[in-house]
Amino acid sequence: MTNRVVPAPQDFQKMCKQAERDHESKKLVVLMDRVKRQIEERKSGVRKVEAPMPPVSALSGDSGVFRLPSRSAIFER
Repeated sequence: MTNRVVPAPQDFQKMCKQAERDHESKKLVVLMDRVKRQIEERKSGVRKVEAPMPPVSALSGDSGVFRLPSRSAIFER
């Protein structure tokens, strides 16, 4: 039988809290980068605004054939 080192529950809780802090700090860095990029775009006056996609009708052309939606609520109540 092998002896495994099992960390104490307090150590596990500390590790979980540290992992949560690391994850939150990564999300914060991504958010800060996005805000910096937006500020630079506003200063330079270059804005990449794409036109929104036109709505897709359920009918496909004049044939009158209905197209199923990509996510249907048939099985939901």
